Amino acid sequence: MKNHLAYGKVSLRPLEPADIDLMYQWENNLEIWNVSNTKTPFSRYILAEYLKESAKDIYETKQLRLMIETQEAGPVGAVDLFDFDPYHMRAGIGILIHNPDNRNHGYAGDALQVMFGYARDFLGLKQLYANIAASNVVSIHLFQKSGFVVTGTKLNWLKTAKGWEDEFLLQKML
Repeated sequence: MKNHLAYGKVSLRPLEPADIDLMYQWENNLEIWNVSNTKTPFSRYILAEYLKESAKDIYETKQLRLMIETQEAGPVGAVDLFDFDPYHMRAGIGILIHNPDNRNHGYAGDALQVMFGYARDFLGLKQLYANIAASNVVSIHLFQKSGFVVTGTKLNWLKTAKGWEDEFLLQKML
């Protein structure tokens, strides 16, 4: 049977209880809080509760997180669908490749390709969208290379340590 959650160098899988230590490390990494709009640390208890919720159906929770794995490096990141809206046939998408040593290997682009097929073929979605800070040129490039188009700019949308920053809205029709 063909694995529909694999493409190129990656495969996607649901969260497992054994992922809690990795999630704890990733979610509490201050260096990525500005990308995820996180302002407070996560406890293991909160993450354990999140893991329990992740077993529920996307139609109930309106979100889905899958782990990105490679044969060489094991789990390298996660991809999220959020604001799942089956009526309007759309969802937001976000991606993280945590360790900088695992970036620029094509893992994120491959994971996005998996999610495009999953969102279109299994969830029946028409489009995905992403919100990306204007200064995050690496992510903007990744999403544009994967077929997303910048369709809007939210002016002075993000408060940063350096002042206010614009955020781009990117969309991809599936």
